[in-house]
Amino acid sequence: MQDTSELIARAQAWLAEDPDPETREELAKLIDAEDTAELTARFAGTLQFGTAGLRGELGAGPMRMNRSVVIRAAAGLAAYLKAKGRTDGLVVIGYDARHKSADFARDTAAVMTGAGLRAAVLPRPLPTPVLAFAIRHLGAVAGVEVTASHNPPRDNGYKVYLGDGSQIVPPADAEIAAEIAAVASLHDVPRPEAGWETLDEAVLEAYLARTDAVLAPESPRTARVVYTAMHGVGKDTLLAAFDRAGFPAPTLVAEQAEPDPDFPTVAFPNPEEPGAMDLAFATAARTTPAPDLIIANDPDADRCAAAVKDGADWRMLRGDEVGALLAAHLVRRGARGTFAESIVSSSLLGRIAEKAGLPYEETLTGFKWIARVDGLRYGYEEALGYCVDPEGVRDKDGITAALLLTELASELKERGRTFLDLLDDLALEHGLHATDQLSVRVEDLSLIADAMRRLREQPPTELAGLPVTKAEDLTRGTDTLPPTDGLRYTLDGARVIVRPSGTEPKLKCYLEVVVPVAGRADLPAARARATDLLAAIKRDLSAAAGI
Repeated sequence: MQDTSELIARAQAWLAEDPDPETREELAKLIDAEDTAELTARFAGTLQFGTAGLRGELGAGPMRMNRSVVIRAAAGLAAYLKAKGRTDGLVVIGYDARHKSADFARDTAAVMTGAGLRAAVLPRPLPTPVLAFAIRHLGAVAGVEVTASHNPPRDNGYKVYLGDGSQIVPPADAEIAAEIAAVASLHDVPRPEAGWETLDEAVLEAYLARTDAVLAPESPRTARVVYTAMHGVGKDTLLAAFDRAGFPAPTLVAEQAEPDPDFPTVAFPNPEEPGAMDLAFATAARTTPAPDLIIANDPDADRCAAAVKDGADWRMLRGDEVGALLAAHLVRRGARGTFAESIVSSSLLGRIAEKAGLPYEETLTGFKWIARVDGLRYGYEEALGYCVDPEGVRDKDGITAALLLTELASELKERGRTFLDLLDDLALEHGLHATDQLSVRVEDLSLIADAMRRLREQPPTELAGLPVTKAEDLTRGTDTLPPTDGLRYTLDGARVIVRPSGTEPKLKCYLEVVVPVAGRADLPAARARATDLLAAIKRDLSAAAGI
């Protein structure tokens, strides 16, 4: 525990370098008030740069997201690129509409320019997949996206891509982190006032031209969609893509259509969170003619959620259900290449690929791994991320996923069928795969470490009455996976994976059960059995982890 005088001295040294009047004022007030509790929290270390880049709460100090932290991160990335011989390469920078995003993007461009690299900034706040596309399209050596995706309004983040258009993975993250740590003073980081390029609409036009390629040339385009941008940056790009494709113009959820960094209508701007889709459901209920589908993007539009009519109500599809629907659609269209997913996603994808005679791979969590699969044709992750055009965007893309879903909805509509009918078909063919998640958000991160330690020291021998046939500590790696902080339990007819979230203060437990189905009449009983099993696994796992 640092003493008060040392803490104040560190805060004053940080204040002397801070280029942002807002955070300078904030920190000066904390110093004047000698608010040791808050200063200790701000100066307890530094935000750690990892494979998710940086993400954290906005504010002054090294444990918050601010211009000082971003300038250091940019300087570290520039030093890393130069050490790799990319001395005059292009770095493309994109940003969302959150508080400070435009400032962080401009600072990054200034640092890259000052380091002798070339920098180009997207013309305005645009979806993350446009940045991922621009890296490959422009032949850049790296890309930066300033976004906190679906985190709360008070957060922002800094996501780094290398020249292949994929997010960084080890050892690049540690090497960049070492370069960031080597930045002694912000006064040592040249930041010219000009010298970088602001891109025009041509890069967005090139992205939109590719979005057409995910659709079959003569496919029907009749499905009607209600769309929410969740107060993010997806609306204009999605509407342009739908217009080019010839789909009916989506009905917008007006209250959430425009970018708003305060996200006033939702507690968390994440379509998966309870209540986030309520306004979309209300819009659908009063829309005539009735929509066939509800689509939501998260605020930076790299994720895509879907809801369908189920009786009188609308139901959110799970990410695994959407993942399977898109896979089945691509198989029916004759797609070739490798289908891939992360270990926390449903095993149904593997069965679909096997039946179609397609290669299949499982990766660690995150599109940084999925995007690197050789010969990738389609990749998805249960957290609403889908890569349907890997040659164009080597990352999840909520715009092209929305197009492909709407094409599938149109084809089914022409045949008098629905997404739920297709899910029934898949259950009959491959067994009913049902997934759920136990997700615990904490204030104190030590609670996550305690739960992981408890499970390692006393692994469960059964869950929901099903024996655990195999318990794996993934920190050791497996034959096909590099090491990661996670636990995997294989049960008779079920699977459980437990891991700390890489981007939020959450412990996440991913559950899957597979129930055989003899015929269509058995589906209701199979669903009831799956629901009961998932609830029991969740209860028993919660007890075993002490959460």
